[in-house]
Parts: sequence; C-alpha cells; structure tokens
Amino acid sequence: MSEFVVEAEHLTKTYGSGNTEVVALREVGLTISRGEVVALLGPSGAGKSTLLTALGLIRPPDHGMIRIRGTTVFDGRLLVDAAVFRRRHLGFVFQKANLIPFLTALENVQLAMEINDAPPGAARKRARELLDYLGVGDRAGHLPAKLSGGQQQRVAVARALVNRPALLLADEPTAALDSVRGRQVMELFRTVAHEQDTGVLVVTHDHRALDVFDRAYEMEDGQLRPSSIVV
Repeated sequence: MSEFVVEAEHLTKTYGSGNTEVVALREVGLTISRGEVVALLGPSGAGKSTLLTALGLIRPPDHGMIRIRGTTVFDGRLLVDAAVFRRRHLGFVFQKANLIPFLTALENVQLAMEINDAPPGAARKRARELLDYLGVGDRAGHLPAKLSGGQQQRVAVARALVNRPALLLADEPTAALDSVRGRQVMELFRTVAHEQDTGVLVVTHDHRALDVFDRAYEMEDGQLRPSSIVV
C-alpha cells in the first residue's frame, strides 16, 4: 500500500475563455501522507477551493494526474465513477455543517453509511462510536438546531469519517466559529489524521492554529508553494 493518500501532478484548471479566462490551477503538484494533516493557505480567489474540489473529484481538473491511496482516479480524464468513489473513499467538511435539520445527530451520521449500502445496525453502531470518539455522544439524539456550532461541526466530522475515508477535505471549517471552538476543531483534525491514519487537507484563513498542522502550503494565482509560515 502506498504511503501517500494523495499524489497529484500537473493539475491545471481554467475557467472561461478569451478575455474572461481565469487559470485557477497552474501545474499544481501535491502529496499527502497517511496520517498527515496539511493546511492550505492563501487569499480569496487564489485557487484553494478549486484544488480541494479537484482532489475531491467534484470539479475535476482539465489536465494532470490524481492518485488516491494508490489508485489513479484521474489522468487527463476521470477513470472512476466519481460519485461512488467519493462516497467510499473521501470525506468532506465545509464551513457550514449542513446537517439534515429533521434528523438527529446520530441519524445524520448513520445515513451517510447507509447510503453506501451498510446494514442499518452496523451503520448505527459505527455512528454512535464516532460521536462518542468526537466528544458529542451525549448529543446523539438531538436535532441540529439543539446543538452549538462547534457540536454541529463535530457531527459533520463524524459524518465525513463514517465510511473510513482515505482522505478528508475541509474547506474553511472554522470560519463560522469563535477562536476557541475553531482551535478545538483544528485539533480534532490532527487527532483524526494521526489516530485514524487518514490524510487531511484543510483550507483555512486562520493562522492562529497553524501549529496544529504537520505541513502548510500557500496558494497564489493558482500556484502552490510551501508556506513561509513556520508550523
């Protein structure tokens, strides 16, 4: 098995054409190891979210190669069923938790596993274990509206982890949280990466918690480079 959860080479993504052409990714290369948590920094419009959605096969690049846990999923074209691959091998956490409002915390997590044809009993057991692991087991029976912002994000992380993804992608997951809860979520990603052997890539503008990360990169004008900020 490869030591890398992600190997990406020469990723290029262009939007528009002619006078409206914007090159969002310019020959981007990146590797993330198993158990590693990586920060992706940079100003708005630099290409961070484009890279995240490219690696997540949501909006694949125009050119380049992506290999996830040893499987080449893109090499100039998609080589897998993107929707199926995402459900089985990738986890996503966004700025808003986006929990289903009429389902409990437990049901939100359980559903993500049942969609992958897991038996309800096994899905419920796994969901409860994850909520306990992430410190919100006592809120399992509560609807999202009865949870704090930090609790909702923990449930969202549980949902992202329920299918044991090789790679967890998080896009500004702490933007709606205060500094204390934001740091708690960042530390949670580090714990998840190290203990679950999952690769984690986090897009963030928050420099206050960079000591949590193993590595940091900066993006500007679609290009990626190691961050000058010490982590």
